[in-house]
Amino acid sequence: MKIAAAQTTPVWGDPEATTEVVLDWIGRAADQDVDLVAFGETFLAGYPFWLSRTGATAWDDAGQKTAYAHYLAAAVGVDGPEIGKIASRVAETGVFTYVGITERGESEGTVFATFVGIDPTLGVVSAHRKLTPTYDERMVWGAGDGHGLRVHQVGEFKVSGLNCWENWVPGIRHVLYAQGTQLHVAGWPGSQGLTDDISRFIAREGRCYVLSAAQMLSAEAIPDDAPLRQEALRGETGFFYPGGSAIASPDGSWLVEPVYGVESLVMAEIDLDVVRGERENFDPAGHYFRPDVIDVRVDRSRHQAARFTE
Repeated sequence: MKIAAAQTTPVWGDPEATTEVVLDWIGRAADQDVDLVAFGETFLAGYPFWLSRTGATAWDDAGQKTAYAHYLAAAVGVDGPEIGKIASRVAETGVFTYVGITERGESEGTVFATFVGIDPTLGVVSAHRKLTPTYDERMVWGAGDGHGLRVHQVGEFKVSGLNCWENWVPGIRHVLYAQGTQLHVAGWPGSQGLTDDISRFIAREGRCYVLSAAQMLSAEAIPDDAPLRQEALRGETGFFYPGGSAIASPDGSWLVEPVYGVESLVMAEIDLDVVRGERENFDPAGHYFRPDVIDVRVDRSRHQAARFTE
């Protein structure tokens, strides 16, 4: 199977324009005979870049409220037109796609960092809301649930996906290993070195391939009218998220080392027999696990503020 990370730049804050970027890169992947392509965390329509740069915890800061309102307005729904268009392109091309989105929740006041899996035949097969946003991300993203902790069949491979730092959490990885994942997709806003260690570690721990998909984001890509742009960037130029997409083999070695500063499809061919061979001496949720000693239970319901019956 041929896999790829679409390492490119979103049109920040513009879901319609970024959808066109996604459609274009799915087409490019299809032209390269790619079977699965992945985009970075909240690629559609942008990572909240201002948080760590502007003191986002201020309780009653008008600038933060304006920035959040702008960000909320640009969020999308899993059942919205943007994902609908992407699902149609996936169906046309046959390229299974993972895309990170800023998902507007049911209350219309909260957004989630959601990793959406789209199958060419079945359409949207999962929408995994990041379980715990990282540090200052908690100022804009709600806590997710286990509904999207699912493994999908893509060709010969069982495939899973997580957002950014939740890839570091052993318990979350274990849930996916227990479902037999053979290719794990990790979505990142931009690596800055983050994908280097964890990609190879997950590959070696899970005896699976790891595709780390990181986007690129530059000061020039942030529109002039984005709230807090000037305060956050302070005259900065160039890429502050320079990519870092990579592909690791089940023995922890690199198939493709992290790629920085270049918009490209970061691609490789993967072989299921390599996964099977590496599991001869270690299967972390199989013959090397002790379910009689350690009991792991997972709630995969979609958590909602209210449930209605008629």
